[in-house]
Amino acid sequence: MPHVTLAAVTDDVPTIAVLDDEAQMRKALARLLRTHGYRVALFEDGESFLAAQAGRPFACVLLDLQMPGMDGFSVLQKLQTGQRRSRVIVITAHDHPGNEARVMELGAQAYLAKPVDEDPLLEAIARNLQERIEGEGRPC
Repeated sequence: MPHVTLAAVTDDVPTIAVLDDEAQMRKALARLLRTHGYRVALFEDGESFLAAQAGRPFACVLLDLQMPGMDGFSVLQKLQTGQRRSRVIVITAHDHPGNEARVMELGAQAYLAKPVDEDPLLEAIARNLQERIEGEGRPC
């Protein structure tokens, strides 16, 4: 599947939230996303992400499952209670049996195991942004 360029998705530049407690992972994902034309918002914990999310949902969220404090499962549960939901791609190094089914039940759109290859991640983001546009009938 070819990468969808920003111009093909929307005139506005979508903001992707990266929620991961590992600083190196946040930095690597931010660099990759910015290289492909996205704006990026970085968060190291669920509480700071949810506070920022309350103002305006992000176009897409890359969410780690295992974090101190509020874990990714709890973040997904909180996101389900909001009126405007972000599209969520779970990225985890803890690929345990049942995790994928559980996060999908909680509203995630995709599940990827770390280490994540660039192409599947970018394809998942592009697919989710396109589905958001089609589902809402408006740009991200």
